Amino acid sequence: MSIFVAILAVIILALIPLVGVGALGLDYLFGVIIPYAAIVIFLVGIVSRIFGWAKSPVPFKIPTVCGQQKSHDWIKSSTLESPHNTFGVIGRMFMEVVFFRSLFRNTEAELKEEGKLVYGSSKWLWMASLAFHYSFLVIFIRHFKFFAEPVPGFVHLAQTLDGFWQIGLPIVYMTNIIIVAAIGFLFIRRVWEPRLRYISLLGDYFPLALIGALVTSGICLRYFDKTDIVAIKELGMGLISLNPVVPDGIAITFYIHLFFVSCLFMFFPFSKLVHMVGVFFSPTRNMANNNRMVRHVNPWPSHDVKIHTYDEYEDEFRDLMKAAGLPVEKDEEAKS
Repeated sequence: MSIFVAILAVIILALIPLVGVGALGLDYLFGVIIPYAAIVIFLVGIVSRIFGWAKSPVPFKIPTVCGQQKSHDWIKSSTLESPHNTFGVIGRMFMEVVFFRSLFRNTEAELKEEGKLVYGSSKWLWMASLAFHYSFLVIFIRHFKFFAEPVPGFVHLAQTLDGFWQIGLPIVYMTNIIIVAAIGFLFIRRVWEPRLRYISLLGDYFPLALIGALVTSGICLRYFDKTDIVAIKELGMGLISLNPVVPDGIAITFYIHLFFVSCLFMFFPFSKLVHMVGVFFSPTRNMANNNRMVRHVNPWPSHDVKIHTYDEYEDEFRDLMKAAGLPVEKDEEAKS
């Protein structure tokens, strides 16, 4: 059900600028006011999330590691898998952010006919995620040409490398093909796998549908529905210089594309997409695993913390534990 709601929501979003610009002539609203509002909501949302993460107390050392911890000098430790100092944490974060190192270890569990559970390596999700994120980054960089004059050299370099194959006219960029394939894989994977489909919610489907519609409208704008590039750059330069103008000659497909971009900006801070920023504030990633080197004392006095003991837990869930076949200590004590 969630998948259909997500698709329907994206269709409705596409109809809003189609009616607003095509029928009502609200070019300034969709070309200037909504993009500015989206940027403000994005910045306020990101800053509020950062302050929320920064204020969250982390009294315990909880780094997620998969390597030997630093202890004696004669025991070889893993600097990146279990970093014990700031240098190791920086290296680990670099590998995580740039190469998705933890996702590279993605495993897949399969139940064989004889009832044996087998774990195996699964790199398809890692490759699709890497392809999606880097394609999106290159496309983002290419769009800087609409907001700067002269166009920066790194934008020309990105366009040259992206259009390396020189296919068609206008040139078919590699990232356009790769990102469509990556989004398709991520979407089909979430629908096809029963276990993943069972836990997927609207918040999982909608970002994929929104980004897919954003990419599709951009491709249509470039290769099928031609528009005045000079007018688009004039609009972009006006937005970035805080002196907005809305020139004539801009196709309605562009306003649909721009509205999708604005929706993505507004949705970003309040969705799972914010992991792009949140990864830097994750205590499981940004902490050094130095429990054997430094003593860490809980800064909170124990009498100020509400403690839920096991006895209280068992009293609360004893009937459910018995129904599930779990042992309960008090019954064992009574037997003895």
